[in-house]
Amino acid sequence: MARFCDYCEKGPTTGHLVSHSNIKTKTRWLPNLKRMKAVVAGTTKTVRACTRCIRSGKVTRPVKRTWKATTAAGKTA
Repeated sequence: MARFCDYCEKGPTTGHLVSHSNIKTKTRWLPNLKRMKAVVAGTTKTVRACTRCIRSGKVTRPVKRTWKATTAAGKTA
């Protein structure tokens, strides 16, 4: 699974953890990605977006669907 944001292409970064005695060990920092539904090109798709893109408004959430019961008067019987 690629750990990249679908909007800003933010991905993992690497570096060193440095101890008090200056011993360096390799580490990897992963972006804070969330799976969510978003509107992409007019259709609803599941995307991986980082929390910064979600908060800044780059991701547009789909409109909640409201279900209404159909009445018997609307149908011809």
